Amino acid sequence: MASLRSASPELRAYFSRHNLLGVYEALLCGVIVMRPEDPLTYLEEKLREIMEKGLDAVLWYTCIDLSLHPKLKRISETYLNTVFGLGGEQRMTGELCAKAWDFYRRNLMKLYFGGWIKYNRLKKNKRKKAKQKMALAVVHYNVQMLRVIIQKWSTWVQIHKEKMTLAAKRLQQIFTTIYLNAVMKAWHAEAHSSLKTKAYFESLAKESQKGCFESNDLTVGHKTSHLPVKALLQVFRYVNLVDLARCAQVSQTWMLLTQNSSLWSDINFSSVKHKVQDQIVVNILQKWRPYVLCLNLRGCYSLHWPSFKSISECKNLQDLNLSECQGLNDESMRLISQGCRALLYLNLSYTDITNGTLRLLSSSFPNLQHLSLAHCRKFTDKGLLYLGSGKGCHKLIYLDLSGCNQISVDGFRNIANGCSGIQDLLINNMPSLTDRCIQALVEKCQQIMSVVFLDSPHLSDTTFKALAECKLVKVSIEGNNQITDLSFKLMSKCCPYIRHIHMADCQKITDAGLQMISPLKHILVLNVADCIRISDGGVRPFVQGSSGAKLRELNLTNCIHVTDASVTEIAQRCHELTYLTLRHCENVTDAGIEALGNMSSLISIDISGTSISDMSLRALGHHGKIKELSVSECKNISDTGIQEFCKGTKSLEYCHVSYCPQLTDEAVKAMAFHCHTLTSVNIAGCPKMTDTCIQYLAAACHYLHFLDVSGCIHLTDKALKCLWKDKLS
Repeated sequence: MASLRSASPELRAYFSRHNLLGVYEALLCGVIVMRPEDPLTYLEEKLREIMEKGLDAVLWYTCIDLSLHPKLKRISETYLNTVFGLGGEQRMTGELCAKAWDFYRRNLMKLYFGGWIKYNRLKKNKRKKAKQKMALAVVHYNVQMLRVIIQKWSTWVQIHKEKMTLAAKRLQQIFTTIYLNAVMKAWHAEAHSSLKTKAYFESLAKESQKGCFESNDLTVGHKTSHLPVKALLQVFRYVNLVDLARCAQVSQTWMLLTQNSSLWSDINFSSVKHKVQDQIVVNILQKWRPYVLCLNLRGCYSLHWPSFKSISECKNLQDLNLSECQGLNDESMRLISQGCRALLYLNLSYTDITNGTLRLLSSSFPNLQHLSLAHCRKFTDKGLLYLGSGKGCHKLIYLDLSGCNQISVDGFRNIANGCSGIQDLLINNMPSLTDRCIQALVEKCQQIMSVVFLDSPHLSDTTFKALAECKLVKVSIEGNNQITDLSFKLMSKCCPYIRHIHMADCQKITDAGLQMISPLKHILVLNVADCIRISDGGVRPFVQGSSGAKLRELNLTNCIHVTDASVTEIAQRCHELTYLTLRHCENVTDAGIEALGNMSSLISIDISGTSISDMSLRALGHHGKIKELSVSECKNISDTGIQEFCKGTKSLEYCHVSYCPQLTDEAVKAMAFHCHTLTSVNIAGCPKMTDTCIQYLAAACHYLHFLDVSGCIHLTDKALKCLWKDKLS
């Protein structure tokens, strides 16, 4: 073996080339497995087989019977190579031993480390379970301790409640005694005041009864039939249909008067719209159809075919209002058009008419002058084309298209082609309205004198450039952020006769705009409410201009930069001013309002939300002609100011003092005792008002028809009883 290991390479190559190791392995495996009795003969036979098959076919199990092959395992070639010293690369070296030792060491370490981890995990689980048990023990202990504490606390609370109950009973007894003493004193004072009030009311009642007796004497001495017939008829014209029927039952004279044809020329079913049925309308119209000139059926939602048929029999009808009649449709209008050829005024707003009705208008009502299609959503641009076709509505001078958002530029062009004589145009609540629409209309409708575009946010100065060709007298625009001072400049140049300017809530209007229209000579109404950029720099030049002395109505609501300087200028220049609104002008004070006290023309003023005090009311009450006063949200006003104002103003009809926290019953007492013609009173949000103030109003203000007491927390049912009693009397 050792000689083979140390043999030359040629010898080693010889062994490998002739596969001597394979032959040796096959013979050795055969001898080991087969264990023949005669080994030499066995080896000789196997060598012959190997020689016959060739060295390439020699395998380790060649010399073993086939029946024993599955039970045998091959002897590794590595071992034979090692035995014979062949294959030097496979020798057992120090490096291989180190690797074997490292492999063995790592496997051993892995085995023991895994055991150690398993041991630690088991120990950790034991500690965790112990900790959980300890936590449960702590919770149990805390619950037991809390239970003991709550029991002791409950016992203490029970004892404390008993002590508090005894103390409360004692305090209640003391409070009741003191309260009863205070109530008795207050009752005594109230009784004393009530006696004085009662005496005053009794004196008023005696005067009223005296006047009533005088009236009764006049009635007895002079029968109603002796009164002027024209006077009685004039009174009956203000009575609705239900009350007119009741008047006819009073006497034979009144019955004859109610049958006067002049009372039935103007029939208003709208005032009793909830009671009107087809039969009522048919009966009245059949009886008075030759005399009916004006017929108002606004809001009569229960009318159907019989009523509309009766309307068609009123041949002389000139004014017809069918607004909000739910039963109206194209077929109904066809019935009406068959008889009412003389119609001049027609209101179809809020109805379901379509293009078919517009076709009827052009063919059946050639004299129509006023037409309202407001909020009629079912007709189209094509329907407006019918207005100018055939005979057409060429005499139309008033058109209301408010809320008709379905109309496009083509629709306005159709209107212009057929109705070029329009003078008054209303297009409110129409967000889809644009400058192109107005331009298409004005191309042929150049006689327009009045335009109203409320809530049309997309109009701009381009609209006024188009309207510059018309002789405008009235302009109303509200809620628009596109209009600028340029529109005022165009008015100043192209509309010399304009009288009414309403440009509320137009945020881009500035003082420069008011300065531009100051040379205009005929402005009577100016409304720039909510134009927050307006200040003294615009108001004063305008008032000093040509229209200042003629101005009758001025609205500066929410113009927060306007001060006393402008108000003083208004008082000095505007001698014809009757309506003035300075609502929420925060910089207006007593100094400015005192200057207004010398204006004899002023009959209505709104200074709500300003910082005025009683001095302003005292000054306004001097000339005594103010009929409408609004001082809501003026926190500095007290009873004294209202008393001073009412003493000087006997003709006050409208008084709003809501949300003035200092006012009490004394303020209302002054209104009732000095201003017997009051028709509208608002004391909402005045927390100091009581039932007494309602007693004052009920006793003295017999013309009162509007009263707002919301937020008056001290009013009771007694106030309602006073109002009801006054109504019955």
